[in-house]
Amino acid sequence: MEHDEKKIAAVFKAFCDENRIRILRLLLSGEKCACKLLEELSISQPTLSHHMKILCDSGVVVGRKEGKWMHYSISSEGAEDAVKYLQELTNVTCSDGEKSCCE
Repeated sequence: MEHDEKKIAAVFKAFCDENRIRILRLLLSGEKCACKLLEELSISQPTLSHHMKILCDSGVVVGRKEGKWMHYSISSEGAEDAVKYLQELTNVTCSDGEKSCCE
């Protein structure tokens, strides 16, 4: 594979939790302060921090500190990478005339 398997795993880990999917949906409308995310979700601040760390580590979300609050947004580059990884992992190609392993 062209990309590092650990990086790809981190990206897909970001998508495998219902709370992180909710967070991503909230970020679709633009940057959000952690305080706004907490208002919308039924989770504690430490739980939000845990999810945001996973999302940021994946590169799909970026954060910036303003005062005492973090503001989060979807990274267009990280989102493009996630799409490329999915395509790379699911693009089945066989050479003309190539038989399957069982034939």
